[in-house]
Amino acid sequence: MKKIVVDAYGGDNAPLEIIEGAIMARDKFEDIEIILCGNKEEMENIIADRGKRIRLVDAKEIITNDDVPTEAIRKKKDSSLVKAYDILKEEEDVIGLVSAGSTGAVLAGAIMKIGRIRGISRPALAPILPTKKASDVIIIDSGANIDCKPINLLHFALMGSAYYSIVYQSNAPRVALLNNGVEEEKGNELAKEAYALLRKAPINFIGNKEGRDFMSGDVDVMVADGFAGNALLKGTEGAVLAVMSLLKQSIKSHFSSKIGAIFMKKTFDDLKNRIDILNKHGGSPLLGCKKLIVKNHGSCKRKNICSSIEQTIMLDKNNLIKKIEEALEKLEG
Repeated sequence: MKKIVVDAYGGDNAPLEIIEGAIMARDKFEDIEIILCGNKEEMENIIADRGKRIRLVDAKEIITNDDVPTEAIRKKKDSSLVKAYDILKEEEDVIGLVSAGSTGAVLAGAIMKIGRIRGISRPALAPILPTKKASDVIIIDSGANIDCKPINLLHFALMGSAYYSIVYQSNAPRVALLNNGVEEEKGNELAKEAYALLRKAPINFIGNKEGRDFMSGDVDVMVADGFAGNALLKGTEGAVLAVMSLLKQSIKSHFSSKIGAIFMKKTFDDLKNRIDILNKHGGSPLLGCKKLIVKNHGSCKRKNICSSIEQTIMLDKNNLIKKIEEALEKLEG
């Protein structure tokens, strides 16, 4: 039986939504056990008589966004996140960890407790977003590494390509480099040097792409340093929220629009489901670590936690870590 450890006290809606999401996943799969780390007494009150294939690990401390990540991992040894990492490291049959806690702490814990795949310079976050076509796009890195070197971007491309190929059963994902122009000579020194490496890498590299191309449907994996990638991700999220808010305001401002909205309900529902990518694919995997780690958005709820556990199971079944190792072997060869 495979086991997944969950940081039950990470995130804005912990512990209730985290625990309920874990129970949803447990009920969906008959061959998994969920390990929840957090205040045992409080968790027992929420779970009540639903404890089948649920293991509780007591952890009285919580790592918050105000904590310095590395110090928190070192000093808050009784925190839900550190306890979860200890279990992930020590128990061989635990295949992955899911947390909606502090991104910095999740990253620090991954490096300090689990370690990187041999040959990978830095792990990277790889969220999935929808495009205007039927396809989705992965951005890597989206904030784990602010200052990068060309070799880091090369490794991000290899890992992102391997991840996309598993999720979408694609043999040659289209990998692009985020830049301020499509020409080869465009960009800063990091972009130029990374371009030269990516062009020779064993991936389907399609060249530079601008931020406006991100959700065009013409790119499968967008490679960026964590600073630019996070800015692109947050800017995209903000733009989508702004457009949806303006759309609602416009509909409510006219009687005829309200009537029209009734006939457009199915279209709006389809659009909402298309945008709600987190509940389809879960969180953002931290690629490049020796074990699977999935980072959820801090505001996530039970459905997303359930999807993230399902995502972890799928990535384990399809040997993501092994595929990244194989991609590195091709590169070295």
